[in-house]
Amino acid sequence: MELYITRPLPDRVIAHAQSRFNVTLRDQTTPLKKGEMRAALVLYDVIIPTLGDLFSADVFAGMQDARCRLLANFGVGYNHIDVAAARDTGIAVTNTPGAVTDATADIALMLMLMSARRAGEGERLVRSGKWSGWHPTQMLGLHLGGKTCGIIGMGRIGQAIARRAHFGLGMQVVYVNRSEKTLDFESRQLDSLSDLLGKSDIVVLAVPGGRKTRHLIGATELAQMQPHAHLINIARGDVVDEAALIAALRDGLIAGAGLDVYEFEPSVPDALRGMENVTLLPHLGTAALDVREGMGMMAVENAIAYLEGRAPPNAV
Repeated sequence: MELYITRPLPDRVIAHAQSRFNVTLRDQTTPLKKGEMRAALVLYDVIIPTLGDLFSADVFAGMQDARCRLLANFGVGYNHIDVAAARDTGIAVTNTPGAVTDATADIALMLMLMSARRAGEGERLVRSGKWSGWHPTQMLGLHLGGKTCGIIGMGRIGQAIARRAHFGLGMQVVYVNRSEKTLDFESRQLDSLSDLLGKSDIVVLAVPGGRKTRHLIGATELAQMQPHAHLINIARGDVVDEAALIAALRDGLIAGAGLDVYEFEPSVPDALRGMENVTLLPHLGTAALDVREGMGMMAVENAIAYLEGRAPPNAV
């Protein structure tokens, strides 16, 4: 059975895939183009795509008789795949939940601390050679102990962030979520997004990407945040209206932001890159070898289940 992997993956993952499939590994790190995706649907039984490989409805058009029957996505987020169009074409979709939870939550915690305590700005000051030494009012930031962390989206990752904020930093946790959650630590579910934004010192986005959450945070929502508050996004870039965020940071509506994802990734606006009150990371959420190996092994196991005629364990 023919398996196509659209980006380089860790060696252990490739070896595992090669033990069960005839593997074609694309050695480029850029997203597939539309023609490449359509060709892959014709040539391979299973494809392991990832973020940026935009399998939209028009990619699946006329592909009902294509060879591919499974997209075993490398990653928990799958908003780059039109799942309904894939199903209509007879192609199943899987993802890799669980493997990314703790690593992504760690990045959120790091961004919270870096933004609140102005770590990026401070590091740039030291590297510039312009640091004149310690003094009592130098680079005063926001201490997070005892403050309120507002989490938007209380799935696996949201809960992992909440635990770190509560037990690690001593923060109070409030959250909004589509359904009620029973959690094993002190927290409070709020009725509305606006209520959370007004009460939180740190706002963390942990929602899935897709049409329902695009521009969930825009000019209206940013205006509801407190002037000393910080916005953290480890979800998907287009959950935030980037132009509105730039304006809010420029005008002092919020104190800062920590971003691991961007609306038009990998493009990052000059305005964001030029601001001192923004911490910018290059989508490091799951960038640890053991985590990426875990994601890859899970994607391959989904493919093996298809090979053996079993229901894939992580169907979406």
